[in-house]
Amino acid sequence: MQPDLIGLEMTKGELRRLIGLDPDSIFRPSVMNNRKKRLNFFMNEMVVALVLTPILVGFVYAFIILPTIGSSILIGIILLISVPIAVIVGRWLWRRLTCPRTLRVLLEQVDKYHAVIKAMDSHDQLVISGNTETHLTDREKVVAALQLTREDLVRALKTERILRDNKSLSNNQELLVNNLTNLQTLQVSTEAGEYAQYLNQSLQIALDVQAQIKRQQSSR
Repeated sequence: MQPDLIGLEMTKGELRRLIGLDPDSIFRPSVMNNRKKRLNFFMNEMVVALVLTPILVGFVYAFIILPTIGSSILIGIILLISVPIAVIVGRWLWRRLTCPRTLRVLLEQVDKYHAVIKAMDSHDQLVISGNTETHLTDREKVVAALQLTREDLVRALKTERILRDNKSLSNNQELLVNNLTNLQTLQVSTEAGEYAQYLNQSLQIALDVQAQIKRQQSSR
């Protein structure tokens, strides 16, 4: 990956500092659409379920089953099977109920932003291998657009956390300052090329981010 693209990526550590939560713990559609992320998500859930199962089964068996029904191997087996499933389902429902919708949407936009960067990197590799042509000026404009989009994402994630922690600031319009105007002035030489597509995707991400923050403010 080219150095200018590497600097655009938002690391997991940076996201954790911005939102105050582990980004991997926020369930969102893009996690399920990515094979690697989906596998990691389910592996983490299985580990948590396996760790909690002996504790929960032991508690239920010792304090509920034994005093009421007595010793039962069959019930013990049923508990060992049902408790992990209940833990996984319960944790999923808990995430859905407790995680702010705005945060889920914004992290979804971050995932889309990273997808554009990966597409740019793939295009760069094709250029290096001589399989396609490139317009350096257009590429620079897309990188500039991605930088502006990154700034908007960072600002939006900070804003979401501020509004989440301080409801009295919900009407502060200064939080809505963004780079949309600068993004809309960027144009590439070919409207149908890959760079035009990347530029449009960056603009759409910025528009969605702005709309989501406005929606959060107006709902308070």
